[in-house]
Amino acid sequence: MISPNELISKLHAYFGENMEMPLAFWRSDDAIAETEKIGGCFFKGLKEARCGKPLSLSVDNIGCGGGKLYLGFTDMPEHVPGFVSLKERYKRTPDDVKSFIEDMNVQRNPYKYFNFCRIDKITTFEGVEGLLFFAAPDVLSGLCGWAFFDNNRRDAVQTIFGSGCSSVITTAINENARCGQSCFLGLFDPSVHPFVGADELGFSIPASRLVSMAASISDCFLNGSFAWGKVKERLG
Repeated sequence: MISPNELISKLHAYFGENMEMPLAFWRSDDAIAETEKIGGCFFKGLKEARCGKPLSLSVDNIGCGGGKLYLGFTDMPEHVPGFVSLKERYKRTPDDVKSFIEDMNVQRNPYKYFNFCRIDKITTFEGVEGLLFFAAPDVLSGLCGWAFFDNNRRDAVQTIFGSGCSSVITTAINENARCGQSCFLGLFDPSVHPFVGADELGFSIPASRLVSMAASISDCFLNGSFAWGKVKERLG
């Protein structure tokens, strides 16, 4: 398995020195950082994690019921289907919401904490369950193309309805648990978008997929192709 430093070197080489490093995420019984309660969407707290400050979320410091659900700390609160449908108006009926959540099959978190840490702040990917990139379209084109390079399946990159956290975190956790090979493009949810850049979306790679993607990164178009070179010039 590639080390964080080796992956950082590759990402800087192929995407440029200005590329923001992704957040690694994993679950544990020990917190990696003291984290105060976050009111509302916990992506507010990920801003600090993106700046290099580790984050440990728990049932006690997540202020959003959906966040607690999608990180596996609680069962679905009774009000969620009605809230998502009738208040937020993201689905036509509460039953549609309930059906979607049941189909997602969110697994309960057997640990006390859900951790996020930028990859330049960790020394190994052992125990890590996925990586979350925040990226504008030029970088996303590279990430998606990298994911498509050695995976010919139609679901090599998936975009699934859901909250910000469910679309790029729950999906990746579930995919990693079954040793799946899909990546996930998300953060289209208007409720999460105020807490990320106006020109940003999320791209997550489950650890089960990172193994093969890391092995192929130097073979794909990112390494010196004419087309990518023109995009890379804009990345700086």
